Amino acid sequence: MTSVTSAEPAYKEYLDALLDAGVLIYTGVDGVYGKGGIFERVLDAFDRYVTRMGTDQHATVLRFPPVITKKNFEKSDYLKSFPHLAGTVHSFNGNEREHVDLLSKLEQGDDWTTHFVSSDVVLTPAACYPVYPTVAGTLPPDGRLFDVMSYCFRHEPSIDPSRMQIFRMHEYVRVGNPSHVRAFRDLWLDRGLAMLRAVGLDARQEVANDPFFGRTGKMLAVNQRDQALKFELVVPVCSTEKPTAVVSCNYHQDHFGETFGIHQHDGTLAHTACVGFGLERITLALFKTHGFDLAAWPVSVTQTLEL
Repeated sequence: MTSVTSAEPAYKEYLDALLDAGVLIYTGVDGVYGKGGIFERVLDAFDRYVTRMGTDQHATVLRFPPVITKKNFEKSDYLKSFPHLAGTVHSFNGNEREHVDLLSKLEQGDDWTTHFVSSDVVLTPAACYPVYPTVAGTLPPDGRLFDVMSYCFRHEPSIDPSRMQIFRMHEYVRVGNPSHVRAFRDLWLDRGLAMLRAVGLDARQEVANDPFFGRTGKMLAVNQRDQALKFELVVPVCSTEKPTAVVSCNYHQDHFGETFGIHQHDGTLAHTACVGFGLERITLALFKTHGFDLAAWPVSVTQTLEL
């Protein structure tokens, strides 16, 4: 059971219910949970639902590990906007003497991590990030469309069970000209909303912004909202005043095209957009809405999810 007692009561109440029912398993770190069988059953069902609803997209399926190369991570400019969310991977490269010193620090309760150095990989912050380097060069006339799914990491520990540090994201990613990309975004905003409502969730669409870091980040957030580059589909899980974003639609303009050298067939920079389904968040919203007994869920929901 979590030791945090100062969080919002609604979050703690739902988290305690999830832990008591064995839906989630607490690991000792907020936002890092094991998952019970019932959780995985519902999550897998919704993941398959996302796949079925995207069949008409004829997307290229790609699956990457939950790490990306440090080189591509640096190139993406993620550190300029979200250094507070990043997670790096460090490894021990020392000799025997340094190993002895490491073990001594471990026994004494000192910081043994000083013996670890940065590796060549970084934890993936979003499922779409490994895609863009793979499409560098010139696109076919109609661009490209991808289906990707991955574990992602963001360092934001919270008592809110929906705000996990490591989570799965199923995305569709469109790369092409601005009209293709905007049409893709608009299609998935409507489709995603219909999907959530079809499984009994009280979802609505909102203009949103990413959690940019620092003073400059505040200006970036305002610009993102003013241009309506990011939309979220939100559902009241623990709060109606602060609903939870469960689907995100992002239009990056030509940022990744310029960063990774992705060009349209006519030689101009490609634009990109993605729609991401937060599988853990949607699963938690389903349990909050329908309860932990799947047999008591509305038939329309279980039929839609093929549970």
